Amino acid sequence: MHTRSKAAKAAHSVAKRNKRARPDQLPRLNRYTATVSNVAAFFDLDKTIIATSASAALSNPFVQGGIVTRADVLRTAYAHITHLLGSAGEQSSQRLTKQLSEMATGWDVERVRKVVAESVHESVDPYVYAEAAAIINEHHELGHDVIVVSASGSELVEPIAAMLGADHTIATRMVVKDGKYTGDIEFHAYGENKAVAIRDLAQSHGYDLERSYAYTDSITDGPMLDAVGRGFVVNPDRELRELAVEKGWGILNFARPVMVQSAMRVHRAKALSVLAFGAAIVLAIRAVTHRK
Repeated sequence: MHTRSKAAKAAHSVAKRNKRARPDQLPRLNRYTATVSNVAAFFDLDKTIIATSASAALSNPFVQGGIVTRADVLRTAYAHITHLLGSAGEQSSQRLTKQLSEMATGWDVERVRKVVAESVHESVDPYVYAEAAAIINEHHELGHDVIVVSASGSELVEPIAAMLGADHTIATRMVVKDGKYTGDIEFHAYGENKAVAIRDLAQSHGYDLERSYAYTDSITDGPMLDAVGRGFVVNPDRELRELAVEKGWGILNFARPVMVQSAMRVHRAKALSVLAFGAAIVLAIRAVTHRK
């Protein structure tokens, strides 16, 4: 999917009315890479591009659409908080993954797609960081591909990425049988799996990863940052900040959500096309990854 040529008012329109949209602390991208076509920028989604999690932003439409109940949302939130406050290690993640994927078992995929397609702009639009929109816009102006990399379900990530004018996505894929989620996970875009998928995409599209960029707010994305030559952490906690200093990654602070329609030159026809083909959520899977 390529929307670069039609993408976005971000750096210009946002910067004019919001001085914090392009502050000095944002990365000054290497203009040399404008002359090459094999540079990519990989962006985590939750708490990196948007100021919340995609699952949280879409929880109310899911309740209104009859896919989950308020009790389901509360149980999911409780499990997530327990996970974060406890030992959020591999075993903890696996337990939470199992619990939440079981909740998604039996969801009708077409019904989920319909709910997300009808609500993604209203629900996600207001949470896009102006700073992220400006950087995405600048990468596109330099001729770089932009890839959204998220542990959320691919059917959710794709319409959000289209709304942002991104070129490709890497996301979790759940198994579907007879039009319903089975509760099994085909590919979980989390931790090292993100780095593997980035390298695979780079091989198939000819990206030079040493010249490429990655942005994330989560320490679980260390492998993703290690996969590229130019890594940046967003709003890092102490642990991630210390790792960034050790690794030489840039440190960014995002603070200003902005309506994406006023920040990006989105290729509207392409965005609608992607939404029509599938904008599903795997609400359960996203909660597992802490922030992704």
